[in-house]
Amino acid sequence: MIGMVGYHILAGLGWVDSFENAAMILGGMGPVDQMSTTSAKIFAGLYAIFSGLMFLSIMGIVLAPIFHRVMHKFHLADEDVNEEIDKPKVH
Repeated sequence: MIGMVGYHILAGLGWVDSFENAAMILGGMGPVDQMSTTSAKIFAGLYAIFSGLMFLSIMGIVLAPIFHRVMHKFHLADEDVNEEIDKPKVH
């Protein structure tokens, strides 16, 4: 909705064209229509950055438990660090 409203108001696109541009940005394809005003170009750039950061953040949140389980599966926890600490030092 943010993208659609922004494209509609700032770029002067119709609702269907605004939907298409917003969907293409969210899908990673980029905008379809040429932005003619400076405010529309700035909005399109900021919306693309926002969409990319949101995608990466959401994927990080979704994949974190999976990555955590993989680390446990391969015993990549802090066991190696604890073994180094527990060893007596020989001088």
